[in-house]
Parts: sequence; structure tokens; C-alpha cells
Amino acid sequence: MNDDVADEDLMRRYCAGDASAFDMLYFRHKGPLYRYLCRQIGSTQADELFQDIWMKIVKARHSYFATAKFTTYLYTIAHRRLIDHYRRHSKAVMMSYDENADRDGDCDTPPAILAGRESDQPEHTVDRQRQVARLFELIDQLPAPQKEAFLLQEESGLSVEEIATATNVNAETAKSRVRYAVQKLRKGLKNE
Repeated sequence: MNDDVADEDLMRRYCAGDASAFDMLYFRHKGPLYRYLCRQIGSTQADELFQDIWMKIVKARHSYFATAKFTTYLYTIAHRRLIDHYRRHSKAVMMSYDENADRDGDCDTPPAILAGRESDQPEHTVDRQRQVARLFELIDQLPAPQKEAFLLQEESGLSVEEIATATNVNAETAKSRVRYAVQKLRKGLKNE
């Protein structure tokens, strides 16, 4: 299947019975979705929600109607499942940013890998590890709505409008949440 096929077209194909279209959607979005969940609630609890979200996509196959981009649809479901999870577990704020999450969707890799290529000079590696650890701490300290908006943009590549739709707020609110999160992170890293 062609990588240039739009997600919405893949979902339509899947709705029409093309199982390979679902495989392509899953392959494209499994890493970003899993990382988003891991960084919201940790890898142990993310597994269950991750599977549940994909099952909702499978079950919605017969009633799916594209009113937005597939990523917006997917992360709207994810956002709602997170809200249900928090309500069920009586958590008022989102969990910590999993400092062991990597870029391939596996939440068991050390933060040093997130920092990029290792330099031949050990002091650069140590400095990068320290900066990454500090960034994780700062993300963890963000207010829950800002943290969610930031992660949706950075991990999932959603636009401000898609974040607004997924989190059921207006675009200005979503934009402000991302902007305030970035400002706080920059200020925290600068003050280090």
C-alpha cells in the first residue's frame, strides 16, 4: 500500500472491508499514540488504553463518517479515554511524563537516546542527558491541559485546530495552552 495515501482514504477503505488499510493506519499511528499515552499515564496503564482505542476504531468501522482528519478523530478518542481513565482512578491531574519513553513507542529506553546522537566527547553526552532529564521534569510540572496540548502537538503532530477539536476547546484556548507550555519549558531550561 502506498505511503502517500491519506489517512482518511485509508479509513474509508477499511470501512469498505480492506483490512490492509487498517494495518497501514495502525502502522502510521501506533508509535505516536502509544508515546502520547505513556507520557500521560505511564507505560503500564497505557497498554490497556492503547488497545481499547484501537478496538474503538475497529468497532466504529461501520459508523465512521469523516468530519475531520483521521488523526483528530484518533486523538479525540484517546482524549476521551484518558478522561474516563482519570475519572475511574480519581486522579485530578495527569500523571508524570515517563522519562523512559523513546521515539519508537517503547517506554523502556533511557532518556539519553532522546537527546540525539552521542558525541565522541563524554561531557556532551552527560550535558545532553541532564538537559533531557530537566525537560522531562519541566513537562511533568506543566498544568495538565498545557501538558496535553504540548504532547499532542509535539508527539502526534496535531495542529492547533486539531488539538482544539480533540480536546473539545476552541482554537484560541488550544493555541494558548501550547504557547504557555512552550514559554514555561523555555524559561525552565534557560534558568537551569
